[in-house]
Amino acid sequence: MSATGKILTQGDAQKANLSDGAIAEQSAIAKRSAIATAIHAVRLLLIAMWLGAALFFSAAVAPSAFAVLAASRELAGAIVSRTLVIVNISGFVIGVLLLLSATLFQAKRKAALRAEMIALVIVALATGAGQWIIRARLEQLRVLMKVPVDAVAANDPLRIAFGQWHVYSVMALGIALLAAFAAFVLMWRSEDKFKKRDGENV
Repeated sequence: MSATGKILTQGDAQKANLSDGAIAEQSAIAKRSAIATAIHAVRLLLIAMWLGAALFFSAAVAPSAFAVLAASRELAGAIVSRTLVIVNISGFVIGVLLLLSATLFQAKRKAALRAEMIALVIVALATGAGQWIIRARLEQLRVLMKVPVDAVAANDPLRIAFGQWHVYSVMALGIALLAAFAAFVLMWRSEDKFKKRDGENV
C-alpha cells in the first residue's frame, strides 16, 4: 500500500471515530433531554393537580357542605376541616418536592428559577402554617368551647378567637393558591424555553 493510501486510511479512521463520538454525544444529549422533559412534565402535573384540587375545595366542597348540611353546621365544619387537612398536607409535600427538584434545572435563567423557588416556598409555608399552626389552634379552641361552635354566644371570647383564626385559615389557603398559580406559570414558561434550547442542541 502506498504512503498516500495509508494517510487516506488513517484519515478515514479518524473521521469514523469522530463521527462515532458525535453520535454518542448526541445520543447522550437526547437521553438527558428526554429525562429532563419527563421531570418537567411530572412537576407541572403535580402543581396543576394540587391547584385544581385546592380550587375545587374552595369553590365547591366547602360551600356545598355548609349549604347541604345547613341544619348541622358542626358536621359540615367537620367535613370541611377533614378535607382541608388533605389539601394542606398534600400542598406542603408537593411544595417541598418541587422546591427540591427545582435545583435540578440550573440551566434556567437565575431570575426565573429564583422566582419559581420563592413561589414554592410560599406554597409550602402557607399550607404548613395552615395545617400545623392555624388548624391546631382552631381544634384547641373547639376543645375549650366544649360545645358546638354555633352554640357559643357570638360575643364569647373563644367564639371571637375562633372566627379570627378561621379568617387566617382562609387567608393561608388563598396565599398558597396564588403562589401555586405563579409557580405553575413559571414552570410552564420555563418548559417551553427548555424544549426550544434542547431542540437547538440536538
